[in-house]
Formats: sequence, C-alpha cells, structure tokens
Amino acid sequence: MEDFLFPPLIIFLVIVAPIWLVLHYRSKNQISQGLTEEDFHRLTELSESADKMADRIKTLEAILDVETPDWRTKV
Repeated sequence: MEDFLFPPLIIFLVIVAPIWLVLHYRSKNQISQGLTEEDFHRLTELSESADKMADRIKTLEAILDVETPDWRTKV
C-alpha cells in the first residue's frame, strides 16, 4: 500500500505544491496592492453612470406619478 501512495505524494510535493504556493501568494500580493489606476478610473465611470441612472429613474417616477398616480399598484 505504501508503494502505491508514495509516487503521487512525491509528485505533488515536488511539482504541484510549489506552483500552488507561488500562485496563491502572487494573488494575495495583487489583492493587497489595491486597485490599479485603470480599475479606479473604470470604477469612477461606473459610479457616475449609476448616479445618472438613479436621477433618470427618479425623474421617470415623478413623471409617472403625475400622469398615472396609481401606476405603482399596477406593477
């Protein structure tokens, strides 16, 4: 039984485990660095777009409230 488990264990410890550790700590390092300038710019654009959409929705709801006061109960 020992002869069956020994080769896969050696292969795992010599090849898979070091690669796994390197990739793990590389991803941890990237996460700890925070957002890149491009990511921050994109996030800012998305936030501005979301604010514009929220304003548009408020305007549309105000128009609907005037034209069709009971539209909320129909939905």
